[in-house]
Amino acid sequence: MAKIKSKIHYLCSDCGDEFPKWHGQCPSCKEWGTLSEFKVTGKRSSLRSKALIQNSRSLTEVLAGNPGERFNTGMSEVDRVLGGGLLSGSLILLGGNPGVGKSTLALQLGNGDLKILYVTAEESEDQVAIRAKRLGIQSDQLHLSGENEIHAIESHISTVNPQLVVVDSIQTIYNEELDSIAGSISQIRECGQQLLSISKQKNVAILIIGHVTKEGTIAGPKMLEHMVDTVLYLEGDDRHDHRILRSVKNRFGPTHEVGIFQMEPDGLSEVSNPSELFLAERSENIPGTSIFPSLEGTRPILVEVQALVSNANYGTPQRNVNGFDYKRLSMLLAVLEKRMKTPMGSKDVFVNLVGGLRVDDPAADLSILCSVASSSRDQSIPDGMIIIGEVGLAGEIRSVGQIDKRLQEASALGFTHAIIPNGNYNEKTKKIKITLHPAKTVQNVFGIIF
Repeated sequence: MAKIKSKIHYLCSDCGDEFPKWHGQCPSCKEWGTLSEFKVTGKRSSLRSKALIQNSRSLTEVLAGNPGERFNTGMSEVDRVLGGGLLSGSLILLGGNPGVGKSTLALQLGNGDLKILYVTAEESEDQVAIRAKRLGIQSDQLHLSGENEIHAIESHISTVNPQLVVVDSIQTIYNEELDSIAGSISQIRECGQQLLSISKQKNVAILIIGHVTKEGTIAGPKMLEHMVDTVLYLEGDDRHDHRILRSVKNRFGPTHEVGIFQMEPDGLSEVSNPSELFLAERSENIPGTSIFPSLEGTRPILVEVQALVSNANYGTPQRNVNGFDYKRLSMLLAVLEKRMKTPMGSKDVFVNLVGGLRVDDPAADLSILCSVASSSRDQSIPDGMIIIGEVGLAGEIRSVGQIDKRLQEASALGFTHAIIPNGNYNEKTKKIKITLHPAKTVQNVFGIIF
């Protein structure tokens, strides 16, 4: 019997490219010391040579098969983030910090009508069954498998023929043809490619759960995020009960869409009105607080912005911010000092977006600036008012996108006044049942509030 030959290849941990010989510097991404060695057996290439070659089809033939048909997962918040439901043949990557609820969310999809194969490579089938019992999941459509070898998983998929496959997690799946341990760069890259091939050939949706690094990015080669169709992150921490499911990449739907969940003893429950959640304990008639209508994907969410300004006890004043970009806060403080003659050089400034929500929307500029000015002047912003607008370096208020959705959400929650950019004041916004105060500059805004 002929001995299977193995070849030494080198894989870049940054870009994921493979090379037949070692380089000190990666020829692709130009990074130094990123190549790692792994062995490729001859069996691997022989299997690829036997792969079936599919004939091409015309666009008319493809459209005749009604592509793009989606099916519901049983959780409306998940369907929202996915762009209207789960698409057959799609490959989805779900990441998040340890203990945030990734496995819980994936297991709760078994509460619906989907036929699911749950590949529990990190736990035994009994352990997953105990969690399913705690979550109240009782379904004959949910199949469990403790397999973690990629070819055996493919055999299970062919036997069960599910609508959705959950792989928990990609770091514990391995290919026996590679001479490296599970979780290595080469194993993650190869197993991810195999799962992509399975999802397209069998037209089955596959949800891959991935570990994250200490920087918060998904562990493994970056190409893993490039090869999948959708990348989701489940955000949250132990200090808050709510969890945010956010899409950062979606080939079949909007990006930066969010779904809000509440962590409870029996699992994750959906939050249909997140604005009420974030404003449940809001402060009223207290200097330094304002309300900003954020837009996460297509969903408007009202957030309370808090600011505290005090005299600095040391030579260098503190600038602390939670939920907003630190450098942008520094820019807003410079505008406040230069354009409004409000001294900030000797003041400590603390800014917090209540509820742990992180906002990168420039439309939050004006609300944060007004909260800082309100705390500095010790004058409260009128109750029932929302503030929205992007602030330029000249102190001008620039228009923002999709302001009608933001105003309608605020009106539905009982807010009666809104300060908006003058560029957004038009016939469409005038029809919304809320009193509008258009402003061109920060000076105009301060004249209205103070």
